[in-house]
Amino acid sequence: MKNLPVFETNFPGLNLLNRGKVRDIYEVDGYLLLVATDRLSAFDVILPDPIPDKGKILTLISLFWFDKMKSLLPHHLVTSRVEEFPAACQPYAEILEGRSMLVRKTRPLSIECVVRGYLSGSGWQSYQESGTVCGIKLPPGLRESEQLPEPIFTPSTKAEMGEHDINIDFETASRKIGQDLALKVKRYSLEIYNQGRRLAEEKGIIIADTKFEFGLLDEEIILIDEVLTPDSSRFWPKSSYEPGKSQKSYDKQYVRDYLTSIRWDKTPPGPHLPQEVIRKTREKYLEALHQLTGVNHVL
Repeated sequence: MKNLPVFETNFPGLNLLNRGKVRDIYEVDGYLLLVATDRLSAFDVILPDPIPDKGKILTLISLFWFDKMKSLLPHHLVTSRVEEFPAACQPYAEILEGRSMLVRKTRPLSIECVVRGYLSGSGWQSYQESGTVCGIKLPPGLRESEQLPEPIFTPSTKAEMGEHDINIDFETASRKIGQDLALKVKRYSLEIYNQGRRLAEEKGIIIADTKFEFGLLDEEIILIDEVLTPDSSRFWPKSSYEPGKSQKSYDKQYVRDYLTSIRWDKTPPGPHLPQEVIRKTREKYLEALHQLTGVNHVL
């Protein structure tokens, strides 16, 4: 059981609150238990085939970044050591090991906090159409994947499962959560991204863009969810970076490219992935983990 992929968890006796695209969320003893499964989503659809060890890799990367960012602002992590989890969790220790975090409950903000340091994805599409990204005017003549003069904060809505996040401008974000709060999470998002980008570049990874989530705990802003992982960010190998085209990546862009090649219409149910695509995707996630942290395997 320990080394089998985990597509979904079911823990009798624990209160299942929600299943996200990747994480199953339980409430236990006043805390939240986040369990990172091996599910993979693309184009906002959960695919039927898990990527072995993906949840463990994402957890290790988030733990790495939570530790690096704790000087910037508090985060929700209580512990990732299963032996320190509440007693009700212990019957499921074998599944939880390496892929779970016990975290404090917060009131999540209703926006996704996106930071872009490079012009890619929906930002590139918007720039081609209007010269802007989320209402921010950019210099003319930029190429695909080009580094921006400075990182920009481009929030989005937080869509329900199966729906798409929608890019919004800062004014719209301010109306949704209040201007003071919007200004604070903009500042935190840019600080975390800049610190993470510098550290990652030293290790040979370009973090082109990313998204953060924040919550309120007693009116204090807390960093929650995952941080600077290949699921929440675009990771590019620095060694092969060349602006003017799409880039090789450590993230799930490899899967998106495969799905585009078979002309899937991006509606549920998602197609099954060939074993070769599953294997290579796992290798890309593992390579990102190794590049960042020095860890080259998961238990």
